[in-house]
Amino acid sequence: MTRCLFSLLATIFPLLASAEKPPNILVLIADDWSWPHAGALGDPVVKTPTFDRLMKEGVHFKHAFVSSPSCSPSRFAIASGQYHWRLESGQDLGGSLPKDTPVYSELLEHAGYQIGFSRKGAQPSKHAHTGRDPFGKRFKSFPEFFTEKKEGQPFCFWYGAGEPHRPYLAGTGEKAGLDPAKVVVPPGLPDNGTIREDLCDYLERVQRFDRDAGRILKLLENVGELENTIVVMTSDNGMPFPRCKATLYDMGTRVPLVIRWGAEVKGGRNIDDFVSLTDLAPSFLEAAGLPIPAVMTGRTLIPILRSEKSGQVEPARTHVLSGMEQHVFQNPSRAIRTRNFLYIRNFGPKPWRTGRGGGDPPVYDFSKRNWPKGAEAFSYNIDPSPSKQWMLQHPDDPASTLSFTPRPDEELYDLRRDPGQLHNLATDDDSQTQRAWHRELLEAQLVASGDPRMDIHGYESHSIEG
Repeated sequence: MTRCLFSLLATIFPLLASAEKPPNILVLIADDWSWPHAGALGDPVVKTPTFDRLMKEGVHFKHAFVSSPSCSPSRFAIASGQYHWRLESGQDLGGSLPKDTPVYSELLEHAGYQIGFSRKGAQPSKHAHTGRDPFGKRFKSFPEFFTEKKEGQPFCFWYGAGEPHRPYLAGTGEKAGLDPAKVVVPPGLPDNGTIREDLCDYLERVQRFDRDAGRILKLLENVGELENTIVVMTSDNGMPFPRCKATLYDMGTRVPLVIRWGAEVKGGRNIDDFVSLTDLAPSFLEAAGLPIPAVMTGRTLIPILRSEKSGQVEPARTHVLSGMEQHVFQNPSRAIRTRNFLYIRNFGPKPWRTGRGGGDPPVYDFSKRNWPKGAEAFSYNIDPSPSKQWMLQHPDDPASTLSFTPRPDEELYDLRRDPGQLHNLATDDDSQTQRAWHRELLEAQLVASGDPRMDIHGYESHSIEG
């Protein structure tokens, strides 16, 4: 039915694009998709023709990071153009955006744009303070949204895919033709059949997201709107595996990001600059000719997009920030990622709840697509999965130790020698200069951003013994 509707719309709508129109804005956002799981990024198993096309025709940002590796805080940060720790209860999973917080979609709506979203907006928030999702009215699909739009009216649409979020039906990846033997197992996960099959199921859901995104692009192309549309394809946080989603390691915070804007932007470029997804909101506003609210901490990407360069555009960022407050369980932490190091500050980690009960870990049947109930299913802030279950059943495996052992106050990883961020150097004598430098830079940036954690903890990290 959806495909028929796409075909019908393509035949009945006239060419609408015009160089004089404000640009349309389309965000295609996956749910739990890590960098570099796309064909054009070198993954040998997953097939992502839509993302690969956008890389050829748009600008790929090689070092894009989320503000928070947790669903609703990340999406609120994107919508508001602010670090999530500035958003009161919006910094927590399921929290709500404060009233009167400017968000790019509503600012565009006030300027005459038609706004809306389909599938997942900023769930699981109840929007207690604003009474509505920041991305506007919910539609069953993009075609339904498009039929309601007035002819000639610019639009701003958020396609919030449910993929590749769990639960998965075990074995769907192999049934779709994905070969577990060819899967690249990320650092920090055991390399065995259970993990490889689970990764195939994840990658199969990435492929579904890519297919659905491609159908939306095809409609826009058929009705003549694609060239006047800023298309963003990215993710809200990393993959739902241990030491990935809901952590501040790269597999939790680093996401694919490509932006296409027709003739306005020279395509086929790869940008090395650090970018935060909080940069999207001010970028959309500048592209539409609207002022950027001073409260936004993100930085517009328009100068980079309109540049002819394939490298850095001055002033290039030297670092990017990310953080966590509460996913299922509290996990207050902040991180600074530079070119060569990742430094993480964990606030009082010793009393953090893990969610694990006594006795043997629970066992779930993943042969059915169901979502286990109860807090213990989400122990350690990790979604239930065959991978997590295997690791809990094998606590002596080095990867299990990394994922389930309480975190220290500080973590420091040398990315030149340890790109997988497995060996914490925070207590090594030879690394104290780097630890101190990154700690000072992180604290200064958090203070400048108005992070409440700095009001609570001040500079107490100076007293941490080395």
